[in-house]
Amino acid sequence: MLLDKYLIPKATTAESKIVYLKMKGDYYRYLAEATTGSEQQKFAGESEIAYKDAFDMAKNQMPVTHPIRLGLVLNFSVFYYEILNDTDTACRMAKQAFDDALAELDSIGEDSYRDSTIIMQLLRDNLTVWTNNPSDGNDVNQSEEQ
Repeated sequence: MLLDKYLIPKATTAESKIVYLKMKGDYYRYLAEATTGSEQQKFAGESEIAYKDAFDMAKNQMPVTHPIRLGLVLNFSVFYYEILNDTDTACRMAKQAFDDALAELDSIGEDSYRDSTIIMQLLRDNLTVWTNNPSDGNDVNQSEEQ
């Protein structure tokens, strides 16, 4: 895979590495959405590893209001909801990210304010949908992602 062979190893900043790992997580999540059985499990596992690596790095390298970090959490929570059917983890992750960013809203730079607040709105929208449909973890069309 291009990401594993070239982009991730040659990433010179934490931000670019996080973006590439998120991209890898997204790629495998899409493959997991389109497959079933053991193949789906394999792709879901690859997706989760990439998202976790990106998230661990983002927690240490980016403020809670950073649009890349928020976008990562948005997509990672969608992964938990739609692929793993784990509504509790998806909601907990999205709510934590939203609450943390909301508490730091006044520290968002002017250049990223719009992006951050749009993603925060998407997190809140997903939380609303997910908490109103707790037994419906397979409706791909209802979750929003970046």
